[in-house]
Amino acid sequence: MKISKLWDFIEVLDVKGDPEAEVTGVSYDSREVKPGHLFVCVEGFNWDGHDFAEQALQNGARVLMVQREIPVTGPGVTVIRVKDSRKAMAAVGHVFYDFPSQKLKVIGVTGTNGKTTTTYLIKSVLESAGYSVGLMGTIAIRIGDKEIPALRTTPESLDLHRLFAEMVEDGIEYAVMEVSSHSLDLDRVGYVDFDYGIFTNLTRDHLDFHGNMKNYLDAKIKLFKSTDKFNIINADDPSSDTILERIKNSPTPAVTYGIKTRADFSARDIQLDPTGVKYNLAWKGKNIPIEVRIPGIISVYNSLAAAAALLCEGISPEHVQRGLKEVEGVRGRSETIDTGKGFSVIIDYAHTPDGLENILSTIRGYAKGRIITLFGCGGNRDREKRPMMGEIAGRLSDFVIITSDNPRKEEPHQIIDEILPGVEKTGCSYICIVDRREAIEYALEMAGKDDIVVLAGKGHETYQELEDYKIEFDERKIVAEILERMGNDQA
Repeated sequence: MKISKLWDFIEVLDVKGDPEAEVTGVSYDSREVKPGHLFVCVEGFNWDGHDFAEQALQNGARVLMVQREIPVTGPGVTVIRVKDSRKAMAAVGHVFYDFPSQKLKVIGVTGTNGKTTTTYLIKSVLESAGYSVGLMGTIAIRIGDKEIPALRTTPESLDLHRLFAEMVEDGIEYAVMEVSSHSLDLDRVGYVDFDYGIFTNLTRDHLDFHGNMKNYLDAKIKLFKSTDKFNIINADDPSSDTILERIKNSPTPAVTYGIKTRADFSARDIQLDPTGVKYNLAWKGKNIPIEVRIPGIISVYNSLAAAAALLCEGISPEHVQRGLKEVEGVRGRSETIDTGKGFSVIIDYAHTPDGLENILSTIRGYAKGRIITLFGCGGNRDREKRPMMGEIAGRLSDFVIITSDNPRKEEPHQIIDEILPGVEKTGCSYICIVDRREAIEYALEMAGKDDIVVLAGKGHETYQELEDYKIEFDERKIVAEILERMGNDQA
């Protein structure tokens, strides 16, 4: 690709070297640079790509894209200085990979909770209707039969456009993706041609990054200003009025869904039980029976969002019904493990106050025995939600085990100390066990007939983040090992 193809897409401050230079690849990681590459220098949270420009040149970079002046050595090097290297990097991916998102139908889902499940529901319906679907989100990236581990909810822009290009090459028709607030603020989804934007809800999360709820919402709203077909908005969420007001002049129509509030797509006659949900979807005078085999009122909202988008897309009600029913669960989302010992274990990603309240309220609705809740809070993240989650756990559980989640660079004891006031105000019995494996073992050993042990916070994750490294930590394996040992001890 000649770099001159970029001039219509990026704000260039100056060019030193050959403005017609040819590049054979693009990268933002100097370790991945190969001869002939364009290297984009972007500032990260813990590093600055400008500091690795020399290494990129040593690896063969031909063109550097920078946001600030840097000393450059070596002949034949072209340096493009831009106003914003993150925005420019998204444009580079868009152009280099030949505008791949324009060749797909892209559905973006944003919100605090429900993004992952909603994308899986959409994928199932589209596949039921005979379409080939790519998926990108928190758990994994799926392109045809290929599964790629997800490093973050929404990939970096260069990676994102490359993945779109792979989807196009593989004959994928729809790309369904989670769109995080970070990705919207940091231009990771720049130059993505979204057909649909879906809003699930907005509750307290990521305030360590955004600072306040207004900034958090502002980030989410960016998605709905970059869509072409429809914006699908949860009318029951308190933020919906603000969103609808902010996008009212958009040429892209907005439709709403909800349970409590008058909406274009409504759920009526809702039935909840431990195996899932049933309801009638009311839309344009029709009542479409819906069944989803994932429990909880949140499943009504997630499936409503999916159904609304797909019915707007022209997918038949029959395919919507079939696709929603075929999803039996999503890894780490209300994932139930049958222990064979008279009690059950539920693994859920609930790492926000709202997420924890949703899963525990659902279980409280059908639990026959005690609810034993094990959870912690992430380190180097919003500290104010810690006592809030403690209060929710104490109020909706019979016993609480406070432990570590991903402590990162924080002292685990300090995190637990900030959770405790919330639990204590409820009067619920509790214990603090810092080591999460020991905490899980304690929970399983104390569980009796009909009890439900809730392991909240990790969900699909198979690791723990400690300081600057990760350790393997798959709660499914850990539960299985402990149960096997318990069985041997009883034999």
